[in-house]
Amino acid sequence: MEVMQPKDLGQYCALAKRRHGELCRQKRIFNARNRIIGGDKEAWDVQVRDQKIKEAIEKARHEAFAAEMKQNDKITCLLEDRARRDRKHLCRAICDYQQNFQKPETRREFDLSDPLALKKDLLARQSGRDIGNTASGMQRFMGEDLNFHERKKFQEEQNREWLLQQQREWKSARADQKRAEDFHMETRLQFDETAKHLQNLESATRKAVCAAVKEFNKSQATESAERKSLERKQELEDDLAEISSLLHGDLLSENPEQAASSFGPHRVVPDRWKGMTLEQLEQIRLIQKQQVQEKLRLQEEERQQDTAWDQRRLQGARAALLLERQQRRQQRDLRRALDGSNLRLAKEQLSQQKHMKEVYTNHLTEDYFSQFNTNSR
Repeated sequence: MEVMQPKDLGQYCALAKRRHGELCRQKRIFNARNRIIGGDKEAWDVQVRDQKIKEAIEKARHEAFAAEMKQNDKITCLLEDRARRDRKHLCRAICDYQQNFQKPETRREFDLSDPLALKKDLLARQSGRDIGNTASGMQRFMGEDLNFHERKKFQEEQNREWLLQQQREWKSARADQKRAEDFHMETRLQFDETAKHLQNLESATRKAVCAAVKEFNKSQATESAERKSLERKQELEDDLAEISSLLHGDLLSENPEQAASSFGPHRVVPDRWKGMTLEQLEQIRLIQKQQVQEKLRLQEEERQQDTAWDQRRLQGARAALLLERQQRRQQRDLRRALDGSNLRLAKEQLSQQKHMKEVYTNHLTEDYFSQFNTNSR
């Protein structure tokens, strides 16, 4: 029976964690639905929840505005009714005043347009006390005032009756005005009570909306704090597990023997390999230097070859020019020789290009297509 050491336990945990991560990665990558959609569903759910919260707040705000608008409309209707009633009372008071104090009979020129003037007409002179006997009527003369005392007494009695009537009318007007003022004050107090009641209802509605929003925000804040606390706790546990795994494992020990593979000394374990040794690095640098020198040598050879080709072309052109000047009769032969040389060079270049295409061209095989969708990397 084998005893599991802490080192083996750490290796097993690390291997299990890597396998779980690989399975989760393959699940995300090979899931056709998520790959076609190309989005994070959890982030979308969070956005949808935030949008619903925003819509609820906006709805509560619109409802509060609607309640306030209704209250303002009610107050406006009440004020309009009050103004309409005031105008009605004022018109009624004006009509009553005109009927009571501005009668047609009290006008100065009413006797000219009185329809009952003929019925009211009297004789030229009925007695000495007849008030219709004017000076122009030639019915009463100076010194014939026989009813002076009765007339004077009647005038005093008439003046007294007029004064009493004016006092009664003034008292009645004062009483009507007081009743109108009392009615107006009572109506204003009733309207003020109604407005106060509506204002209290508005305040209560606004407080209820604010309390609901506050409670909702508080619940959201509490939920967010709990979620963050759980996330921090889970993250702390994961960090502690990772630290424990690293401390008890060979990751920080940097032991080169842990990277040795059981398949041979020339192979290593990738997840345990800490890097190459100094001897391997020196060997790689030496090979790189050799490759650089080889590349420089090839470049020098290519440059010398290009120079040789350039010199050859210049010599051929100079020889052709000299032969053309000196021997015009041999121009056709020299041209044929030059054409043959150019044809040979073209064939060599064409063969060289074909060779380069054959050497530096890769053909697709079935192995290239069979390597896809084998892992998540």
